[in-house]
Amino acid sequence: MQRPPITISSLDAVRLEKILDSLSYSQFPNKDDLQEEINRADIVEPREMPDNIVTMNSTVTFKVASSGKEFSKTLVYPKDANGAEDVISVLAPAGSALLGLKEGDQIDWPKPNGEVLSVAIIKVDYQPERAGEFQL
Repeated sequence: MQRPPITISSLDAVRLEKILDSLSYSQFPNKDDLQEEINRADIVEPREMPDNIVTMNSTVTFKVASSGKEFSKTLVYPKDANGAEDVISVLAPAGSALLGLKEGDQIDWPKPNGEVLSVAIIKVDYQPERAGEFQL
């Protein structure tokens, strides 16, 4: 499957690079995958971020292709991933895949049992940049 284009804010890119630099491969085996996403992204200033893009700390509503069921998650930095159902760390495979996508994009969402769900991004319900919050 061809990966859709992604957009990341310069602030998120700097913060994510610092996190990646601080982690060893034993701590984060998928380190190269997230670095590759950052490298291929269109990097824009936070104030220039389109409001339909998933940025760090965005809350997103998804729709499962097979069932039509909808659910929401907030993409967070590892320090904010508290195990709650409604958050996903950017270091999780689905979190890395989610970063920089836009409304209407689809991704494969790995489930804990090894199955994969095809989900579409229905709406970016909250985006810090859209709310004028640039220092979170």
